[in-house]
Amino acid sequence: MKTNKYWITSLFIIMTFDSIFAQDWAALNHFKQANERLHSEIENKDRVVFMGNSITIGWIQLRPDFFEGKPFVNRGISGQTTAQMLLRFRQDVIDLNPKLVIILAGTNDIAGNTGDVTVQQIMDNLKSMSEIATVNKIEVLLCSVLPASDYSWRPGKNPDKKIPELNNLIEQYASSHGHHYLDYFTSLSNQENGMKTEYADDGVHPTTEGYQVMEGLLEEKLLEIL
Repeated sequence: MKTNKYWITSLFIIMTFDSIFAQDWAALNHFKQANERLHSEIENKDRVVFMGNSITIGWIQLRPDFFEGKPFVNRGISGQTTAQMLLRFRQDVIDLNPKLVIILAGTNDIAGNTGDVTVQQIMDNLKSMSEIATVNKIEVLLCSVLPASDYSWRPGKNPDKKIPELNNLIEQYASSHGHHYLDYFTSLSNQENGMKTEYADDGVHPTTEGYQVMEGLLEEKLLEIL
């Protein structure tokens, strides 16, 4: 019986990828060089760090002009959950010495990207990041998770129910602990708690129009904070 060489090659690629991923599960090296460059620059006392996932990194890719010329540092990594963000929070946020951190996270947890977790466990990770920031005298802006009716890559996770539940917890926590809260969900959602079609082609990741709505809401909030 002959072995299919293409099958062996594919298996090797998968095993190599899994090995690399296992060694740097939280992507601690992803922004290593970018962070080193920031450390060598003159300190910016108004620096704002965006912590998040593909929605955050997609923002600067799709709308670079929004970030241009501002003290904004984008630290979004596609696919990440709050557990992974918590592990890299010190190097990608605290060590950059920002005035404010903007945390937009949780949808990949609900999708189960790194395993099934409860809404409360997601909230606990958000609390931990907020507490670490507060101890280091960094202001915290917690954002609502963006609406989604389902995930194409992990269907049946009921984000239309879990995201509003998580957002309620985030808002309550922010209010009771002196943090700032920004509600993206209300402006972007339809009547089924999914994303309006004009704001997301895939129901999860914002289009240019979606990001423009978010920018207007964020700019108004930053005027209050900064």
